Formats: sequence, structure tokens, C-alpha cells
Amino acid sequence: MSYLSPNLTNLIAAVKKAAASLARDFTEIENLQSSVKDYRNFVMNGYNKADRTLRTELSKMRPNFAFAEDGKPRPQGGYFVVSTISGMTNFVHAIPYFSVSVAMCENNTTLAAVIYNPVSDELFFAEKGLGAYKEGFRNHERLRVSSRKELSDSLILTTSAYHENNFAAYSALNNKLISSSNIRLQGDPNLDLCYVASGKADAFVSYALSPSDITAGILLVKEAGGYIFDIAQKDIRSEDISSVILSGDIIAVNGNLNNKLYELINK
Repeated sequence: MSYLSPNLTNLIAAVKKAAASLARDFTEIENLQSSVKDYRNFVMNGYNKADRTLRTELSKMRPNFAFAEDGKPRPQGGYFVVSTISGMTNFVHAIPYFSVSVAMCENNTTLAAVIYNPVSDELFFAEKGLGAYKEGFRNHERLRVSSRKELSDSLILTTSAYHENNFAAYSALNNKLISSSNIRLQGDPNLDLCYVASGKADAFVSYALSPSDITAGILLVKEAGGYIFDIAQKDIRSEDISSVILSGDIIAVNGNLNNKLYELINK
């Protein structure tokens, strides 16, 4: 994909500008681990600077767009869903698995998304109906979900998130996943979804995630040929992505494993 639409071009520029300061800050964080006060102040100052930059650049791109906030109703019309540091705990502990993510939305439809890990310099992007890609020096790499068919051969990414007062459901879910497949907890849901879209992982499953954790990544998976369901969805013959974003209880999976994984989780 040599051509990028104006929307993607501007989104990528905004994300990379905000991420530049985070990449510089990341190199200093490990040295500050032993100084609790300075370390926490440093992290928050870095986050706030990047967040201001990102929102300023996006507002220049679309002055009439709102910013969706987790825990509040989605805005009407056009809006951005922003996660300035998706995988904050990893960033705080100097683990290079975090990202800056932005989804550009219109009502309940995600039009474009960009997810960028500034430490590894990996940038993933997608536009509705036009596919999902990873940035390359000359040619961008088209992303496709994996084709694995057996849960025993699969790699499933998950998180430690669960609904308040429902730890039992989380424990049961992880017991089922561990008994039938290989699982990893990597700490950044949006980046995990990029790995599903890239075919590196076969599925992503989690409870209780915020919209900013998954909105951008969901578009990557969809445009790479994957499926998105709510964990408690009664009928998976069709998708209801808006309800998944609202609940935060997500299954993202390739087409060969979708029935098997759903049945495993809900048996």
C-alpha cells in the first residue's frame, strides 16, 4: 500500500509527533526506578506532555471532532478515541511493550486507526474497507490473521482485567484457556490486537477493557480478516462491535478458531 489517505497521513503524523517525547522519556525511566518521587513525577510529566501534543495535533486535523472519554457516553458525530499510553504499567516499569493509539470514529463506526510502539518503531494502521497494514520502509506490509485451526497449536493473548466482584469468571476463563492452548499476558491490549491482525497470535480474549484499550485494535483485526465477539454473546453468526466496545468483554480471533474458542469459553 503506497498510497495513504489524508486521514491516515494526518493520524500517523499526530501519533508519531506525540510518541517522539515518549521514546526519549522511556530511555530515562529505568534509571529512575529507585527514586519513587522523581520517578512518578517524571512519568506523569511525560504522559501529560505527549497527551497534550496528541490532542492538539488531532484537533488541528479535525477541529469539529470531539474526544471520547472512557466511562462516558460516546459523542455524537465525529470523535477520536485516544490512548496516549496503551500499556501504561509496561511503560512505567521500562518494559518496551506499549503504544500510542488513536481511532477516528463517526457515531458507532471506526473509520481509521493507528497504533504505534515508539520503542520498537512498529506502526500499525487500518482504514475501514481498505485493509490493515504495518509500516515498511518502502512498501507497507498487508496484515492477515493466522490460519491455525487447532486450539492446541494456538497462541492466545489475554489480560489480567476482570469486572469488580467477579474474579471467579476471570479465573474460570483463564483456566479454560490454559488447559487448551498457549497463553500470554503482555500488557497492552491495543498492541495485542495488532499481533492478532498480524497473525503472530491467533486470538485475544479479555474481560473488562475500556474503549480506549480496544477501539483502534478492533479495526486492525477486522481489516485483517478476523472476527470480533462479546464473550457472553449468544449468537456468533453476526458481530456487534458496538456492544463489545461498550462491555469490554472481547474475543478477537481468526475465522478457523472462532467457533472452537467461543465454545470453549462458554461451555
